[in-house]
Amino acid sequence: MVTGAADSWYHEKESAWLYGEVAAAEPDAGKRELFLKLQAAAEDQAASWLATRPELTRKLEAGFSPALRARIVALLVRRLGPRRMRAVLAAMKLRGLSVYTCPPAPAPHAMPTTVAEVGRRHASVGGKLRAAVFGASDGLVSNASLVMGVAAAGSDFHSVQIAGAAGLLAGALSMAAGEYVSVRSQREFYEHQMDLERRELAEYPEAEAEELALIYHARGIDMDEARRISSVLLSRPEQALDVLAREELGLNPNDLGSPYGAAGSSFLAFATGATIPLLPFFVGSRGTATIYWSATLTAFMLFAVGVTLSLFTGRRAFHGGMRMLLIGGGAGVAAWAVGKLLGASLA
Repeated sequence: MVTGAADSWYHEKESAWLYGEVAAAEPDAGKRELFLKLQAAAEDQAASWLATRPELTRKLEAGFSPALRARIVALLVRRLGPRRMRAVLAAMKLRGLSVYTCPPAPAPHAMPTTVAEVGRRHASVGGKLRAAVFGASDGLVSNASLVMGVAAAGSDFHSVQIAGAAGLLAGALSMAAGEYVSVRSQREFYEHQMDLERRELAEYPEAEAEELALIYHARGIDMDEARRISSVLLSRPEQALDVLAREELGLNPNDLGSPYGAAGSSFLAFATGATIPLLPFFVGSRGTATIYWSATLTAFMLFAVGVTLSLFTGRRAFHGGMRMLLIGGGAGVAAWAVGKLLGASLA
């Protein structure tokens, strides 16, 4: 396979093939029609690329075969359905995936004509607070269970301190590392997709506008009106890429944060929760009572976390608190029992 026009031709042919696979697996008639039209648009674009290198026509047309990666994705789409595979399909550079995340446009309301109105999904303060509470909950339950298990095994006071501190640090670093890799990978994926979109918008803006119009039409907008809206949106260079990211790829730039910020927040949230069961071991006096103080403080904080989470789940505060107390308490009791068993067997 040669580079340049041939590579672009192959990409469009493979996209067209995948659109056909998605359409075949899509049960909704409206969405299926959208992907069939996108398939036809990709075939047209492939033909236009082929027209730039007529000497390669026979060789390329005879030699097309989807890559192994595309075949695996198609198999998963047939097994799991397009909706569940939309993130993978976005990575394969398929468009129209916002139909799975954005509701249909109500008939009496106009479609958006600015970026602020397109696919709006803000990363709200509430979402960040909920993530922080969940991170603290993880630290609280995991380190309390560790401390209870080590203490039940008959370890001395200093060993419990070391185990708890090590559990705090290991858990917080693990959470931070995982969050960093997750957000960094998400940003790299977004940047790669946007680079491809930027080049395609520069090379064939009319085709991009038509694909965007097809997406709006699939949501119930008249095709002529959908074409007018897409032309208006893409006529403004400062917002064209943002619109395409949201509507064609289903990506929201506002949802992407800093990898370092996400890692730091996860570290602090987990460490805050993991510190609670350790406090009596570093602040109070030594003795058996320290374990009971740790368990009591942990139980109180578990209930408080459950009450806080009820703000996001809609459950009654008392029920939310008791559920969290029972779940976290059960983990602690199980860890205590395992510690007792191992301590007795190793004595």
